Amino acid sequence: MTTSLFGEPIERREDPRLLTGGGRFLDDLGRDALAAAFVRSPHAHARILDIDLSAAVDVEGLVAIYTWEDLPGGVGDPLPLLIPHPAMTHGRTGLPLARDVVRHVGEPIVMVVARDRYLAEDAAELIRVDYEPLPPVVGIENAAAAERLVHEDVPGNVGAHLVQEVGAAPAAIEAAPHVLEFRLDIERSASTPLEGRGVYARWDAADESLRVYSSTQTSTSVRMAVAARLGLPPGKVEVIAPDVGGGFGVKIVHPWPEEVLVPWAARLLDREIKWTEDRREHFVASAHERGQVQFVRVGFDDEGRLLGLDVRILHDHGAYTPYGIIVPIITSTQLLGPYKPGAYRVEFTSLYTNTVIVTPYRGAGRPQGVFCMERTMDRIARHLGRDRAQVRAANFIQPEEFPYDQGLTFQDGRPLIYDSGDYPEMLRKTLALIGWDSFAELREAARSRGRRIGIGLGCYVEGTGVGPYEGGHVEVDTAGRVHVSTGLTSQGQGHQTVFAQIVAAELGVPIEDVYVTTGDTRRFGYAVGTFASRAAVMSGNAVALAARKVRDKALRIAGDALEADPGDLQITDGTVHVKGDATAAIPLRTVAVLANPLRYAFDAEAQRATQFAAPADPAAPPVAPGDEPGLEGRDYYSPVRSTFAAGMHAAVVETDPDTAEIRILRYAVVHDCGRMINPRIVEGQIHGGVAQGIGGALYERMAYDPAGQLLNASFMDFLMPYATEIPRIETDHLETPSPLNPLGIKGAGEAGVIPVSAVLAAAIEDAEGIRVDAMPISPDDLFHLRLRAGTDPSLRL
Repeated sequence: MTTSLFGEPIERREDPRLLTGGGRFLDDLGRDALAAAFVRSPHAHARILDIDLSAAVDVEGLVAIYTWEDLPGGVGDPLPLLIPHPAMTHGRTGLPLARDVVRHVGEPIVMVVARDRYLAEDAAELIRVDYEPLPPVVGIENAAAAERLVHEDVPGNVGAHLVQEVGAAPAAIEAAPHVLEFRLDIERSASTPLEGRGVYARWDAADESLRVYSSTQTSTSVRMAVAARLGLPPGKVEVIAPDVGGGFGVKIVHPWPEEVLVPWAARLLDREIKWTEDRREHFVASAHERGQVQFVRVGFDDEGRLLGLDVRILHDHGAYTPYGIIVPIITSTQLLGPYKPGAYRVEFTSLYTNTVIVTPYRGAGRPQGVFCMERTMDRIARHLGRDRAQVRAANFIQPEEFPYDQGLTFQDGRPLIYDSGDYPEMLRKTLALIGWDSFAELREAARSRGRRIGIGLGCYVEGTGVGPYEGGHVEVDTAGRVHVSTGLTSQGQGHQTVFAQIVAAELGVPIEDVYVTTGDTRRFGYAVGTFASRAAVMSGNAVALAARKVRDKALRIAGDALEADPGDLQITDGTVHVKGDATAAIPLRTVAVLANPLRYAFDAEAQRATQFAAPADPAAPPVAPGDEPGLEGRDYYSPVRSTFAAGMHAAVVETDPDTAEIRILRYAVVHDCGRMINPRIVEGQIHGGVAQGIGGALYERMAYDPAGQLLNASFMDFLMPYATEIPRIETDHLETPSPLNPLGIKGAGEAGVIPVSAVLAAAIEDAEGIRVDAMPISPDDLFHLRLRAGTDPSLRL
């Protein structure tokens, strides 16, 4: 393989178009389409008694109004439970439009279609829904107490319960020289991408086909869901993800109610219809994540080595479970990080509440798990009076122990077996990058000037490249352009760059000649989607395998043309030539012509492929058995199990003695995602992830009141960090190639966000000398922690 492009930090190819206003996002489409709007529940829990449409029907420009009673079978059925699991004892999903009961603020009840969005909203405002309010269940502890039920037929509000165990953890803890027991809390946050959800659909009555544009992370799955719900053959449904302004997990859910209703109405009315989510709708009608309570019991020896770890998790999954219990499964398994836990027992209970549903958000359960384990490591170090880095090092899996089987089942149903890594070297790099060994002197110098600074450290392992498969198609046309297609979607990750780098390197062509298409079922119909840091591993390897097929065919055809052994040929800058002899050569574009035997010469170049252009074996068919016309290849990559990337973060923070303001002075990251395709893009992923992690650690939370009303459902009230709050991020990398895939790569997309809460909690704790057991933490939270620590000495370190 030519490696001149693989691993190079070239600039992102998609940026000039996006930065100069050339983007084509969902709301840029369908300017003449009818618009949809929704009447949504103002109550967290209520019975629907009556829906009065009479005042809305006279609105000028109104086209249609639909309630659940108007929906035919299939369309009106409960939405699918996408990832069933044996531990899910009471899975429940919502209806596209609520029928009898609403279970969270924002649940859709009525769909309005009008000439434009303004008129649709006007009509929606005039619709009167009569409710009987029911007592809501808000908060994990209220759900666990089960004094009220979210679903009348779900006892205890328990949707799922799962225990995984390796060894006898309770006994190992009892026998350990040291035992600690404590509680940790993580509050809700949400993806809040710049672009919300959106759907635009048009029906072709003559062809009986449907085209749907959706701001989604999984166009092929939306296609299958829409086809199933509308009773259409999948071949008659096209789904296209245009430019997508961020996903971060919320757009992996499918089908959303709107993804069923808008195409259905477009077909019924034979009109183009579009719906785009406004910001409040995103807060109350899409998805959240993160909320957990964790109870930890750990036993360890005098060196800080784990002998037994028992963790019980209460997980808030909101009103419904369309995405199953992937988040708590990931928390409970990825909690282990780079460590050997001795005996391990983990139990989680996933609970219904009258709040917005919970589905994966960048990190997908890992930030909670890392918070649990890294806070545990810090507790052990404090208890023993040992250096926090030394305690971590004492528990590391060693390089010679890979592959390492943790003895658990991961989110893909496969064994939790780490493929490769070097955690001691990663720790060495991290400590050097942040200046760990000299920090005590800095702390004392700061204290002498009345300043409080602290340092924190966090380690993680991230399962990436989750199956079951992805595919790729590569085609060289007669102009020498290389067209690459893969079914997964892009939301800003740089796929058009990294996939082009892979194919250019595999084929030996200039990257300028490579054109990449993602998320368009017209170009590639089978895919799983973009989530779980899987795109580079899955589609990257798929397009590499497809390119190798093209390369092999090109060398065979060129060998015939040049009367040379294909093994003696190579491709350089788009030209096939004999190794060491550039004069015996043929352009790849000409090979593409020769790959398609022609009857007609449509231009001078095509004459090379016509039936009288060159002598041919009269006993052989023009297209050999098992061969196909054209210079193209298709292949799929399906892994035996996930790859496991890893990283370590460290931070220095300062806390203001008077205002309790928290400021990050330094932030360092060392990351291992196997072989890097494009270090510049990996850096960008890390920087964006850290910024998102800082938001989740210090600013962002979903503030529900006891009635289930989200009090900060706007960017006026939902705090987020600006560029002024994000420090310069210092990075270093380690490359331990994965043995599981041809390119040796692992994922990087979620890495930056995963350990941030744990790292900042540790640094704040170090600066203040007060235990930090809950995140996010605001200046107000820190102020009250100080007050409590003043009256309760047990909170002080």
